[in-house]
Amino acid sequence: APGYPTQPDHTEKRTLWKLLGAEERAGIKLTESLAMWPPAAVSALVFADPDSQYFAVGNIDRDQVKDYAARKGMSVPEAEKWLGPILSYETDADAADAADAAAANPDGAAAAAAASAAAGSA
Repeated sequence: APGYPTQPDHTEKRTLWKLLGAEERAGIKLTESLAMWPPAAVSALVFADPDSQYFAVGNIDRDQVKDYAARKGMSVPEAEKWLGPILSYETDADAADAADAAAANPDGAAAAAAASAAAGSA
C-alpha cells in the first residue's frame, strides 16, 4: 500500500482514493499528512498470484528523486518530504534543522562533535 516499503510515496494514496471513490463509498478520508481517517481504516494493493513476492524499495539518490519529482509534477523538496525514509542523502531541510538545533544548544553540539572525534580516533 502507499507508504509501505514496496510503495514508499504516500501521495499515491490520493490516486488510489480517487480511483476507488474511497471517501464517497466507504467514508474513509485522508488527512493532510495522508493518514487514513478513521484510524482503523486500512488499504492495500493485493496481488493474488502464487508467484507474487513482497519486496522493498531500497535507498534512492538525489538524481532519482529529481527525476521522480519531475514525472510526478512536484518540487524536489516536496518529493524529498514524502520519500524521506528511503533517501540515501541528507536534504537541505535536514541540514538546516541540524544547524538550528546546534545553534539552540551549542553545548550539545560541542559534546556531539567531541564524541564523534573520540570515536574516530578509537
